[in-house]
Amino acid sequence: MRLYGEDLSRREVARRAGTLGQFAGVRLMTLADGAERGVRMLEFRSGTGLRFTVMVDRCMDIADCDFRGMSFGWNSPAGFKHPGLMEYEGEGGLGWLRGFSGLLATCGLDHILFMDAEPGDRYGYAARETVDHSIHGRAAYLPARLTGYGERWEGDRCFLWAEGVIAQAAVFAEDLRLTRRIEIEAGTNDIRLSDRVENRGFAPTPHMLLYHINVGHPVIAEGARYLAPIEDVVWAGHAEDRYRAQGVGYRTLPGPRADFAEQVWEYEMAADPSGEVPVAVVNDALGIGFEVVSRKDQMPCHYQWQNFQEGLYCMGVEPSTNHVLGHGYARDNAEMIVLGHGEGRSYDVTMRVLDGAAEIAAAERRIAGIARQPDEDYPEPSGDFRSLTGRT
Repeated sequence: MRLYGEDLSRREVARRAGTLGQFAGVRLMTLADGAERGVRMLEFRSGTGLRFTVMVDRCMDIADCDFRGMSFGWNSPAGFKHPGLMEYEGEGGLGWLRGFSGLLATCGLDHILFMDAEPGDRYGYAARETVDHSIHGRAAYLPARLTGYGERWEGDRCFLWAEGVIAQAAVFAEDLRLTRRIEIEAGTNDIRLSDRVENRGFAPTPHMLLYHINVGHPVIAEGARYLAPIEDVVWAGHAEDRYRAQGVGYRTLPGPRADFAEQVWEYEMAADPSGEVPVAVVNDALGIGFEVVSRKDQMPCHYQWQNFQEGLYCMGVEPSTNHVLGHGYARDNAEMIVLGHGEGRSYDVTMRVLDGAAEIAAAERRIAGIARQPDEDYPEPSGDFRSLTGRT
């Protein structure tokens, strides 16, 4: 284990303190005040100065994340609200936004993006004529059954981990299970997320998944940069003149803006020979960055969410199973993943702190070596939504 510039064996670590918890560890706590009261939370400390928290009662999503006093995880005014206080279907389907906060918000398990309704006849219940979906699906506000957490030693290497199971189910409706494992090796800055979504029911069930990874200040700040192996700019959520009017392109981030309207892009990303897609946000002035590595074969689509309003200042890195056009488009174009009984999909994502100019430069070289992103700030979207048939 590498701690404070030294490579230490398990014995050498033990000689320096009564417990590993002095340097690194994972512990369970419960929030006790306000709208967050009752939310179980796991705090991870890796021993490098990296600390992050996992909300057990909110899909085991990641809330806070900071490195040596610098924040990564976005804190919105909604806070980390207890799921029992959420009205998921309220406000015409926008009630989800009443608790939207944190570094990671899971969108799914059968729906992502904006509101939609689909025929409900697959579930064989006459009263369920339609399945109505609010924004971004139900998963983010479902509590997990915590199956374990702690530390695992492999020789002189120590891994901090937690695992839980999230059930999205109803009578005469879907019966999906998400098994989530979060792991980090002590002495490193790599948070590894491993998910498995399975259909436990007997009706063929749609499945979609999106990781809404929300990076906050001070990593995002005026002059921070977005780095990605962009093969094609597919779509922009607002007309080109709107982007130009706001003065914000895709590459370089502004500071917080008054009256800023969110901007969204979808990219066709290139992958390295192993199938990985690395995307980073870097702050050269502070010598800090945050990298998200997903797999092209698991999540072939990728969005960038620019949310630079005052008080909501954030940028989203969003790998996805489906295009940004959503549920209806996926159904109509035979791109919806449909899981039969016992079938499932696995997903693997690494979230990594880039510590210092050398690590930022190495990440930039790696990304540029896969595909060189457009040089212009306002690239023209191609509108080429490549077929996902056979890729999912």
